[in-house]
Order: sequence, then C-alpha cells, then structure tokens
Amino acid sequence: MVDQQLMRTKVEYILNGFIFHFAYKPDVDDMRESPTFKIFDLLKAKGAEIAYYDPFIPEIGKTREHADYTGMKSIEWNKETVSKYDAVLISTNHSNINYADLAEWSDCIIDTRDAMRGVKPNDLNHIFKA
Repeated sequence: MVDQQLMRTKVEYILNGFIFHFAYKPDVDDMRESPTFKIFDLLKAKGAEIAYYDPFIPEIGKTREHADYTGMKSIEWNKETVSKYDAVLISTNHSNINYADLAEWSDCIIDTRDAMRGVKPNDLNHIFKA
C-alpha cells in the first residue's frame, strides 16, 4: 500500500527532480502529445530544477506550445548523474531500460506506468506507484 501522504510530501518538496522519458508512448521518438511538458510546467512552477532522460529523444525540438524547452538535452544514463536527483518520475516505460539500475541509483521513484513491477527497492529508496 502506498503511503499517499509521504508521496505528496516528497513530490511537493522536490527541488531537483528529473522525469524519466519524454516520448508520449513507449519506444517511440514522438513527443507531440507527451504529458511530460505539463509535468515540467507544474514542477517548475513550484521552483523545482528539472531534467529528463529519454534514449529516443536526446534533445527537445521546437514546439509551438512549449518553445521554452527547445534545445533541452537528455541527461546521461549512469549512476553518477541519476543519483544527483532528489526524485525520478517515470512518465513513459520504454522497454530498453534496466529499471533495476534505476532502483539502485535513485532514492525516490514515482512510477506512473508500472515500469518498476518486479523490481525490488533497496533499503534506502522508495518506489511509489501513481
């Protein structure tokens, strides 16, 4: 059972969070209808520093509605980079990702796509299904 209050508290106070994947559906490079833009806007409005990782979208191209994100680049997929972030939100579940690595590298994972199913958290992190 997810501790809803703990999850709300963590999300409300994320200062340095990153979104895991930008594509609007798994294993594609199409971001046109991606909900991640809205999530970025909401987190930035709360003062969060945001980043994203998506192997299918290495750089955000120009869009009419979200021009301020044009040129933003995907972070690197490694322990040193990922572990710098307070939280990870999985918004798309690409099939070519080792989610066990993510569980090892991140203290707080908010999984909106059930990508972490079968992955056991370590003693130091929390995985929330949202």
